[in-house]
Amino acid sequence: MELSNEIVLRPRFDEPLPVEKESLFESFKAEKTSQKRFIVSLVDTHIFIKIPKKDQNFWTPQLHLEIKTDFEGKDKIHGFFGPNPTVWTMFMFLHFVLITSFLGILAWGYSLYSLKQGIIVPIGVGVFLVLMWLALYIGGRIGKKQGKREMQLLYGFYKEVMAKARI
Repeated sequence: MELSNEIVLRPRFDEPLPVEKESLFESFKAEKTSQKRFIVSLVDTHIFIKIPKKDQNFWTPQLHLEIKTDFEGKDKIHGFFGPNPTVWTMFMFLHFVLITSFLGILAWGYSLYSLKQGIIVPIGVGVFLVLMWLALYIGGRIGKKQGKREMQLLYGFYKEVMAKARI
């Protein structure tokens, strides 16, 4: 599997579904109970494949598969890799705090500038916030790189189940 888009922290893929939806869901239901390498959860048209808790680390990804029907009535499978939802929520919260703080600093700096007062402190804090955002981005990239082997295992399992569903 090629993780082509290097800027995206949550790699995605779209593929036509070569089997009936029901057949694929039945295959995943069977795998859920017959193997212990992965945890499989099925909810509506969503399939979640996770690494067992004992083998997880902070950066361990999970694979989320969604069965969609396009405008022509053909089924497609949309998959994307992402970190544990708790880790992703923390990352998004920190990004929100940083951008909100940055906008506040911009407003503060502009008002000081309009009042012809010194703007060194807002500039310094703004640069610090940009550096913090950069650190978050680099942290996400490191996490993606550390989880690449596990992403390939998850993708391999998905392909393995897909092959069984075709039989």
